[in-house]
Amino acid sequence: MKFYDVIVVGGGAAGFFAAINIAEFNPKLKIAILERGKEGLQKVKVSGGGRCNVTHAEFVPSELVLNYPRGEKELLGPFHQFMTGDTIEWFEKRGVNLKIEEDGRMFPISDSSQTIIDCFLKEAQKHKVEILYGHTLKSIKKNNIWNLETSHGEISTEKLLLATGSNTKIWKILETLGHTISAPVPSLFTFNIKDERITSIPGVVASNVEVKVLSTDLWSEGPLLITHWGMSAPAILKLSAFGAITLAKLDYKFQIEINFIRQSFDDCMENLKELKHELAKKTVFKSTQFELPKRLWQQLVLASGMNDKTRWADLNKQQLEALAQQLTQAVFNVDGKSTFKEEFVTAGGIDLKEVNFKTFESRLHKNLYLAGEILNIDAITGGFNFQNAWTGAYIAAKAISM
Repeated sequence: MKFYDVIVVGGGAAGFFAAINIAEFNPKLKIAILERGKEGLQKVKVSGGGRCNVTHAEFVPSELVLNYPRGEKELLGPFHQFMTGDTIEWFEKRGVNLKIEEDGRMFPISDSSQTIIDCFLKEAQKHKVEILYGHTLKSIKKNNIWNLETSHGEISTEKLLLATGSNTKIWKILETLGHTISAPVPSLFTFNIKDERITSIPGVVASNVEVKVLSTDLWSEGPLLITHWGMSAPAILKLSAFGAITLAKLDYKFQIEINFIRQSFDDCMENLKELKHELAKKTVFKSTQFELPKRLWQQLVLASGMNDKTRWADLNKQQLEALAQQLTQAVFNVDGKSTFKEEFVTAGGIDLKEVNFKTFESRLHKNLYLAGEILNIDAITGGFNFQNAWTGAYIAAKAISM
């Protein structure tokens, strides 16, 4: 039986980051990464449309944690140990410079995820980390050391780090070791909506809206994108992340209310009454207001019971109220969800009470460490899920290498 000082199961972001850092902290250790695929780092490859959204330009731990629907409380301490600035420095020291985009997302200046993959492979080789591709983990047994049954026979190790992401088979193995798993549900997704107000205007962006899920306390704000299948962009994706469990229970069939102009109904009515006098001779259809995209404004005007010839002067109270309602309280029926690009993020995983977040070691088993999405931690889109991976992997690496 082959023996390693440390085995990292999972050749993804957290797995590679941990293995490399363990090797740097303690070069004497014999380390292997077990990866079930023919190659690793697949999520890194497709992240950010192939550019790899490495992290997010948020440098205050208490602000950074607000982007984690699950894990907010637990990550505060770890982020004081290793967070965004440390990630940037880590990559820079290895020749990978990052850039910040307007929305705060950070990418390699090469705009290619291959830069990150090449960096990891080069560092792993440099530090003599063995990468065992095509090795599927079948079971874990604990004697004095960890015995792993794989598709290529048995191997053993003193210290074991699991960084296998949302892998239900590994979660089942962990249940046999006494760990509790929160049932997985999708976390980042867009809403499927068929509605006459939006079917003809895919590609239109309302830059700052407020969205509520009716009959719940879920709400979010931000840009909203109208798509061929419904709605997307941060306002929707934040809702999908923070509402992952609630929306799964609703079987992804629910109603949302959108305030397109971030004004109250009453304030909107006052503004519309003023516009009725100021623009009396003009048509409502052609005089876009509230900095809305023209095509969206026109659809909301038509949905208020007017036509493209209706003049402001001719609006009665009912029509003004109908328009104010479309602008501030527009209700849409959501019927299903779609995956957001390749950002397949899952809420669910190992119960956070069973992990020591000072070391990312299992509270149930000594020398068993856990990092990345295997834990019940997930984030909104924008580089936050990777930052969780880097932080957990780094802290676990430090503890393992001692």
